[in-house]
Amino acid sequence: MANLCVRAARQSYLYLASPSLSRSSPRWLCTAAQRQNGQGPEDEAEKPEQSAAEKASAEEKSQLEGQLKEVTEKYKRALADTENLRVRSQKMVENAKLYGVQGLCKDLLDVADILEKATESVPKEEVTARNPHLKSLYDGLVMTEAQVQKVFAKHGLAKINPLDGQKFDPYEHEALFHAPVAGKAPGTVAVVTKVGYKLHGRTLRPALVGVAKAP
Repeated sequence: MANLCVRAARQSYLYLASPSLSRSSPRWLCTAAQRQNGQGPEDEAEKPEQSAAEKASAEEKSQLEGQLKEVTEKYKRALADTENLRVRSQKMVENAKLYGVQGLCKDLLDVADILEKATESVPKEEVTARNPHLKSLYDGLVMTEAQVQKVFAKHGLAKINPLDGQKFDPYEHEALFHAPVAGKAPGTVAVVTKVGYKLHGRTLRPALVGVAKAP
């Protein structure tokens, strides 16, 4: 560009004799040379416009990237929520299968208690061949009780019958009274008034017990 300006300045001396051309300055000639070379003021004005367009494009790209990141995070959270819902639903279905008979089993516990009390109330010395009718009745009650317990076991229902001297467990036992009992350590089961039951490891009915305490 500088060479063109110098060349134009040298050529201007050739036109000094002409009054019209003498009014033209080398600056004008340099500008003319720049226009001939395709580097006029219009090209220089386009540069800021190009910079503004690039800036706008960069801002739009940054905005789109932010939106993409936000949508991706929402998608991941939705997947996690869906998986949690699936796990909870599956757990509810499994619990429904396991504990769906809980109401029926709880109602049948009274029947099992009656059968147990009935067999315990019969004097064992009377159950002999001399009393065939009593013996048949007693044998029928024992068989019925055994069959009931077999059905209970089939559906995951197990008896809670704490041993004498077993430590009191508030999750499986319900204390009806506390009393000092000779030969019993404090906090242990002294007497069982009614057995309890568990359904698949969950206490359905606690065993009713008396607990020994310190004198």
